[in-house]
Amino acid sequence: MMEANLLEIDNELMKQNKQLQALLSDALLRLELAEAEIRLLKNKLFGTKSEKFEPEQPNLFNEVEELCDEAVTEPTYEEVTYKRRKEKRSKEELLKDLPIETIEYTLDEPDRLCPYGHGPLRVIGKEVTREVVVKPAQYFVREHVVYKYACKPCEVAGNPDNKTPILAAPKPKRALPGSMASSSLVAYVIDQKYTYGMPLYRQEQQFERNGLQISRQTLANWVIKAANLCEPLYDHMHNRFQTVAVAMADETPVQVLREPGRSATTKSFMWVYRTGRFEATPMVLYNYRETRSGQHAKDFLADFKGYLHVDGYTGYNAVDGITRVGCLVHARRKFDEALNSYPKKGAERARTLTNKALNYFKDIYKIERKIRDLSIDKRLDSRLEKSKPLLDEFFAWLNEQSVKVLSQSKLGKAISYTLNQWPYLINYLLDGRLEPDNNRTERSIKPFVVGRKGWLFSNTPKGATASSIIYSLVETAKENNLKPYNYMEYLFDTIPNLDLTQPGTIDCLLPWSASIPESCRS
Repeated sequence: MMEANLLEIDNELMKQNKQLQALLSDALLRLELAEAEIRLLKNKLFGTKSEKFEPEQPNLFNEVEELCDEAVTEPTYEEVTYKRRKEKRSKEELLKDLPIETIEYTLDEPDRLCPYGHGPLRVIGKEVTREVVVKPAQYFVREHVVYKYACKPCEVAGNPDNKTPILAAPKPKRALPGSMASSSLVAYVIDQKYTYGMPLYRQEQQFERNGLQISRQTLANWVIKAANLCEPLYDHMHNRFQTVAVAMADETPVQVLREPGRSATTKSFMWVYRTGRFEATPMVLYNYRETRSGQHAKDFLADFKGYLHVDGYTGYNAVDGITRVGCLVHARRKFDEALNSYPKKGAERARTLTNKALNYFKDIYKIERKIRDLSIDKRLDSRLEKSKPLLDEFFAWLNEQSVKVLSQSKLGKAISYTLNQWPYLINYLLDGRLEPDNNRTERSIKPFVVGRKGWLFSNTPKGATASSIIYSLVETAKENNLKPYNYMEYLFDTIPNLDLTQPGTIDCLLPWSASIPESCRS
C-alpha cells in the first residue's frame, strides 16, 4: 500500500516537473523574445538608420565635421603645359547658369601715367575673380495705379443717353483680390513651407525681423485660398492619373486637431500616389483622409487598372482591377531587424541564416543596378534570365527554413512575412517598367514627413486638404524639373486671368506642359 502511494506521488511529481519545465521553457522563450525586442528598439534609437547594403553612408548630422578636409581645394584649373581640369566640374561649370554682375576696378587717368614720363599706361590684361553672392529676401510695395477717363463735353453738355462715358485702363486680375499679398509673396510662403519645411510660425518671425508684420493666421489663409485656386489643376491631374500604366502608393499619419466628431489625438492619414519611373507625365498626388481604411485607396483609384506598387498593408487589397506589386525593401527590412535583435555574442546559427537571406536581397539588387539603364524590354529579359532563378532559389530556401526556425522569433516573422507577400514580391518580373520596391513613393512622401517634424499638425481638415493640393503641385513640379517657387508664382499670375472651363486651358498649366515658361525650369 505504501509502495503504491509512493509510486503515485512519484508520478505526480514527475508530471509537475514536466509542467514546470514547460513553463520554464516558455518563460525563457518569452525572455529571449523580449530581450530581442529591447535590443531592436535600442538599435532603432541609437543605431544607424541606414538600410544600405554597404556601410558607406556618411553621418548626415555630422557631415561637416566628417567630410571637412582642408587639403581638398575647390575645383580649379591646374597650369601644366595646357589647361586641364583637376576635378570633373570646374567653377565655370558650376556657375554657368547664374546671372553675372560685373564690377570693374580701373585706375583714374592721373594714376595711369608712366612714372618715367612716357605718358598714359595701356591696358595689358585683366585679372578676373568670381564669387557667389546671395541677397536675402527683400520686400517692397508695388502700387497698381489704374487711370480712369471721362468725356468732359458729355459732362457739360450731356448726350442722348444722359450718361457720362467712363473708361478705365485694363488691369490683370489678382490671385487674392483684396489682399496685400502678391503672387510672388504667396509663392514664397508656399515654397518656404512645402519645399523647405519651414512652418508658418517661423515664417511669421522671419517677416517680423525684416520689418513686416504678418500673422501666421494670415499666412494660413493665403495658403488655403491659393490651394482653392489650384484645385482644378489637382482634380485634372487626379483624372489623368487613372490612365497611367504604373502607379505607386503609400500612406503616413498626420495629426489634425479639429476634425468633427474625433479626438485631437486621433491619427489621420496623408495618402500619397505617384507615377512610375517611365510615365511620360510624372505626377505625385497627396490625398488627406481621416482614416487608413483601404476604401480610401479604392475611391482614389476607382478607374485605375494598371500595376500598383505598394508595401504589405492589406488595405490595398480593396482596390479592384489592379495588379499589385510588392516591395522587396520592406521584406528585407524584416531580416535587417532580426539581425539587429541578436545579442553581440551568441545566436551564431540565427545570425548565419539571417545574413544568408540578406545576401539574396543583395544579389537581387546587384542585378537591378546593372540593368537600370537598359530599355524596358531588355530590363524584363535580363530579369527573367538572371533574377528569376535567384528568386526561385530564395523561395525554396525560405520554405525550407520556415519549418526549422521558431515562428515567434524575429527571423521567423521575417520569413513568414516574405512568404505571405511572395506572390506580390515577384510581380515586378511581369513588366520592364516595374521596380522591385516601393522606394520611389517613400522618397516622394519624405518631404511631407520632414515638413511634419516642423509644423507637427494641421489645425483643421480644410488646412490638411489645402496641404495635400499644394504638396501635390510642388512635388509634381519637382518631378518635372521645375522650380517650385517660379512655377507657383506663374500659376498665381495666370490662373485668375484664364477661363479654366475652356478645353485645353488646364493642360497648358500642368507641370509637364511645353507652355510653362523657361524661367520656371531648372
